[in-house]
Amino acid sequence: METILEVKNLGKTFPIRNFIGRTKGGVSAVDRVSFSLGAQGTLGIVGESGCGKSTLARLLMRLIEPDTGEVNYRDRNILSLSGGPLKEVRRQIQMVFQNPYSSLDPQMTVLDNVAFSLWANGSGKAEARQAAYEYLDAVGLSRTHADRMPGSLSGGQRQRVAIARALILKPEIVIADEAVSALDKSVQAQVLNLFQDLKKEFALSLIFISHDLHVVEYMSDEVMVMYLGRVVEKGPTERIFGNPAHPYTRALLASAPSLDVEHAGSGAPALAGELPSPLNPPSGCRFRTRCPLATERCARETPALTEVGPGHQAACLLIEESKSA
Repeated sequence: METILEVKNLGKTFPIRNFIGRTKGGVSAVDRVSFSLGAQGTLGIVGESGCGKSTLARLLMRLIEPDTGEVNYRDRNILSLSGGPLKEVRRQIQMVFQNPYSSLDPQMTVLDNVAFSLWANGSGKAEARQAAYEYLDAVGLSRTHADRMPGSLSGGQRQRVAIARALILKPEIVIADEAVSALDKSVQAQVLNLFQDLKKEFALSLIFISHDLHVVEYMSDEVMVMYLGRVVEKGPTERIFGNPAHPYTRALLASAPSLDVEHAGSGAPALAGELPSPLNPPSGCRFRTRCPLATERCARETPALTEVGPGHQAACLLIEESKSA
């Protein structure tokens, strides 16, 4: 599979300032994150709230500027671009946010919300509106919805509008940041199936961010697991869910609700304890304070991602030890 997006050692620390404006530390939100996305593939990014998933998405879009690293789209580091070249890349990488109501203009009709992206990129209003009708149809909304205001739509309908607005620029990559988490389960299923259909119809590559493991498993070809800003495991979906290597991944899977009676209660213990503060993360392995397998070495050393299978890596000192034994 052709690689179209490659991220290398991306990092972002937000400074913490006191009441007189002096820096007194920082929050390491994303720490040396690397991954790649193949053409027409789907990468699922999963982890608890506060693990850095949404910050990573905003770094990829340059809504936030990273401190370190590279984001290479078709061999061009978009972090070095500005002006026209950056604008063109942004047409190719679009984002669907968690809350569609806050990302839509409540004073504009549904049609004009979708058409606006084309206006902003120089298209005439008549041309943009005609295209907007076509993309509303593609996401399952009729012309009767086009003249309505976003506030009169259901949550699922608003999310469809947000998806149409992202697609109208004909991007190659769509980043969906918790795009179904605010929806009812039945509506979630409809929107997830819509994403799958649109991926095929428009030859899209997806980065699908969610805290819901079942959603990630359904949507993704590959999965990346994050914990306190770091990648702890990544690999093909079937390996991550069928043979997880990192204690955190195993605990997440054990904590997820399951309808599989045969496997209920089996496997690793469920995730316990509170997520440490990102203001003062644990030394060494950041998961060690919640890990039942932690040793003294885990407090001293930061584990690197280690190959555990074809295309499958995990960052755990116990894995490193077993490899060297």
